[in-house]
Amino acid sequence: MKTLVIVIHPDMAKSVINKTWKEALNQHPNRFTVHDLYEAYPDGRIDVATEQQLIEQHDKIIFQFPFYWFNCPPLFKQWLDEVLTHGWAYGSKSGFKMAGKTVALAVSLGSDEPDYSAGGKYHYTLDELLRPFELSFAYVKANYRPAFACYGMEYNATIEWAEQSVPEYLRFLEAL
Repeated sequence: MKTLVIVIHPDMAKSVINKTWKEALNQHPNRFTVHDLYEAYPDGRIDVATEQQLIEQHDKIIFQFPFYWFNCPPLFKQWLDEVLTHGWAYGSKSGFKMAGKTVALAVSLGSDEPDYSAGGKYHYTLDELLRPFELSFAYVKANYRPAFACYGMEYNATIEWAEQSVPEYLRFLEAL
């Protein structure tokens, strides 16, 4: 079964890494279903039934986005709030349509990896900062996997540099 990669970047035209990753994934339509939330919902009105159906059709779901302000883009938060509904994603007697599905994040970060450490600029590791996502997906009984991270966008944002991350990203996806 193909892997669903939900791309969530509010300005893909100005993106370097997420745009490069999306283009690379689109070269493998037999392996990946690429779903760009901002492209699908430019007005911010999410079709919940369509999103739930996409999730149900895939066993592996990746959420790909730039990590800024120590969080995700607003449309991803909205997606979580609207799509992971009671009776579908969780509930006391029903739901759990994401149960057992492998879920991971693929994030791009402006700062270098050492900045995300106890002694670094931000005082926390990326895994610690991503803990709310881990807890959310545990709550819906999904199999959350550690994130794929590409650090240093602020200093290295060239197409050539971004393209060098593609093989590692594809290996990450295949290993899930």
